[in-house]
Amino acid sequence: EINETGLLGRKIDWVIADGRSDWPTFAREAQRLIDEEKVSVIFGCWTSASRKSVKPVVEQKNHLLIYPMAYEGLEQSPNIIYIGAAPNQQVIPAVSWCYEKLKARKFFLVGSDYVWPHCVNEIAKDELKALGAECVGESYILFGSSDVGASIEAIRKAKPDVIISTVVGDSNGPFYQRLQTAGILPNRTPVVSFSIAEDELRKLPLSTMVGDY
Repeated sequence: EINETGLLGRKIDWVIADGRSDWPTFAREAQRLIDEEKVSVIFGCWTSASRKSVKPVVEQKNHLLIYPMAYEGLEQSPNIIYIGAAPNQQVIPAVSWCYEKLKARKFFLVGSDYVWPHCVNEIAKDELKALGAECVGESYILFGSSDVGASIEAIRKAKPDVIISTVVGDSNGPFYQRLQTAGILPNRTPVVSFSIAEDELRKLPLSTMVGDY
């Protein structure tokens, strides 16, 4: 659509690089895009860990990265434009909403084991403390793993009112399926997820997440 009229009189061309869900690969590909492909700007990275691996590359080259995802804040760079939601725009309002509208007082925090979930959960715990609510448990799943049993068992024992999820990617399917088989259902213990994609939802039975947020 942009190329129907051009951008400042120029046509846009794109070069696609695959970070392979591997953080060092993101850094290498960013370096290649700048040095070999001579790109004007990089759009991308997915996880905060991939962004953090690319940050020193764009700073050293005085280049520009547009980062589209929600992120944990706690970072700024003159070479990165962060266009996703920070915790004060997403996580804190969601926790407060659960407290006010769902009357939740006991919260369980579960996430994938990397920088974004750990940072987000520290911020969420500060908000819970300010509200006078309780964090009854915190658990992390190996990035991309389907081994979610320990987290499900911890949730079952803690009996929270709400589960705050920063589980990402391929772990989402097994996580929600195991919640259901364990009898941890949305009508009593809803999940508020900040990181499930449409493609992951499509792989789940339609009824799995009815009542979650």
